[in-house]
Amino acid sequence: MKNIYKIFFALMSILAISCNGDAVDDRPVLDAVTAPEITAPQSGKQYILKEANASTVAETFKWSAGVYSTDVVIKYTLLMDKKGGDFTKAKTIAVTSNVTEAGVLVKDMNQGAIDLGAAVDVATLFDVKVMSSVSGGVPMTSKTPVTISVTPYSGKVPYNFVEWYLVGDATVSGWDNNKGNQILYRNPTNSNEYTFTGFFKKGYFKTISHLGSWAPMYGGSGGSLVYRATEADADPPSIEITADGYYTFKMDVQKLTYTLVAYTGSTTTLYTTVGIIGSATASGWDASTPMALRDSAFDKHQWILGVTPLIDGEAKFRANNAWDVSWGGTTPFSGIVPSGSNIPVAKSKYLIYFNDLNGNYMMIPNQG
Repeated sequence: MKNIYKIFFALMSILAISCNGDAVDDRPVLDAVTAPEITAPQSGKQYILKEANASTVAETFKWSAGVYSTDVVIKYTLLMDKKGGDFTKAKTIAVTSNVTEAGVLVKDMNQGAIDLGAAVDVATLFDVKVMSSVSGGVPMTSKTPVTISVTPYSGKVPYNFVEWYLVGDATVSGWDNNKGNQILYRNPTNSNEYTFTGFFKKGYFKTISHLGSWAPMYGGSGGSLVYRATEADADPPSIEITADGYYTFKMDVQKLTYTLVAYTGSTTTLYTTVGIIGSATASGWDASTPMALRDSAFDKHQWILGVTPLIDGEAKFRANNAWDVSWGGTTPFSGIVPSGSNIPVAKSKYLIYFNDLNGNYMMIPNQG
């Protein structure tokens, strides 16, 4: 009886394999038949782009449908490259699904031109093609490009703020004025107010605005700031730290006042990693982009991320690649307190600072 069962199951297995093979053989083969071609606009059109119109449509591009051997959902990608380019480094300016036209926003056309090396306020020629694909494969690209002239604007995120950094033997960089000095965090609702909570050594410090330069500078004593406009001006007094420890330093450059008080919050919670995450980052909401400790031997709570491209979207900071501990905010560029909200981000390259003691962040755009 056992042998009969064995023979039965062997026959069923052979039949199953045969059926699966037949199923594979019977699957329809998808062939590329006719590539899409742009029908509008015609070559020769000129676009002088203005930042004030960034969110308006610069042009509605139209194209013929790509044809495949089977009726499928087709993804279309509108590509822009330098005139005469081979489109291996082309920039995507629009994407659609089963739709043979797309309105390209001024800011997207502008960014494409800038990314491809166009000079600001100078007319530059570009070729535009459309590519069709199915489920990420079977691509077809239009044979004949449309050539357009684009005069871009700078594309920089409006950012009219001043940075201030710590310098002095009480700080992580010592008296070196160009050693990645610790930044002060700007109050997003009062651009004259700056603060830093972190570790200071017994010693002295001042603040400088331009790394590598000793002016402009603020020093002070007794709660009053003293300003040094140029290096030809008198050197202001240094602010004293009387003992090693964690402090909160706050200065108001309009009122010319400062406060320096011992930090009473916990400093013992340490994180293995801190990263930035969100729709504005390269990995979206799926994974954090890791930051690095500024100097773990000096202060284990100050994090930095070198020049990093971000896109229009939102972001947060989180610890240990998990959501148990995270920080957000409601204001771009800088935040003063932790919040559950998402930080609004505009497309640019940013230098990013973060303080896990209190959730302060600085995101400085337009980094080249």
